[in-house]
Amino acid sequence: MAVSAPDPRQVRVASVEEMRRLRLPQPPPQFPLVWEPGDEVELRPTAEIEARAAILHVVLARCFGMPAEAAMSWLLGSRLVEQVTPPEWQFVMGGRGDHRSFVLHHDAVYALAWLLGLSKHLDPEQAADDRLVELLPNLPAGETFAEWRSRSLAAPRSALDAATVLDFYYCLDWGYLEAERTGAPLPGEIDANAIGQRRWALEWAVVFRGPYHDPPAGWEEVDLST
Repeated sequence: MAVSAPDPRQVRVASVEEMRRLRLPQPPPQFPLVWEPGDEVELRPTAEIEARAAILHVVLARCFGMPAEAAMSWLLGSRLVEQVTPPEWQFVMGGRGDHRSFVLHHDAVYALAWLLGLSKHLDPEQAADDRLVELLPNLPAGETFAEWRSRSLAAPRSALDAATVLDFYYCLDWGYLEAERTGAPLPGEIDANAIGQRRWALEWAVVFRGPYHDPPAGWEEVDLST
């Protein structure tokens, strides 16, 4: 259910202040807001976020040696095939595509786990929780999507908290890329790629309603160009 989004200007002030604390380059004054005053915000349905996390988990498993037949069988058995994107399907089935880009999805999965309330933090100074794999479907044991959902008992974050964190990561994405461009030190354990992946997941999962927003984008359609 959509609710009134927080004041984007106040959220942006807090985001920039946190970047200042992290000693990162700060976005210029004209840097766009993620949403406008008066917009509404909601999260995608929990089952949809869970499905996306599970699919990316299978894609990562393929990166690290899961056989194509086993991956396809799990997706079919979990009735998730229709939600697999064409690039993901090509990689799962035949190993086609940029292997490195799929490996980077680890941090996107981590952000989705945070949205689902499965991981405790999304701190840009820290790498993904070492327990992340334990929080996801146990593929070697044959745990199904339905069984995982029953075990994990997701408690999704509020849309307001998710929107606030999205704005922060929107600014962080710019700040990390600028820091890497200029050779400035980064504040923690992860790099711009990881920040971008976390932002990707947040951009996909957080849905805004208002006169300047398009319908929710598909996973491959998320625009990270700004």
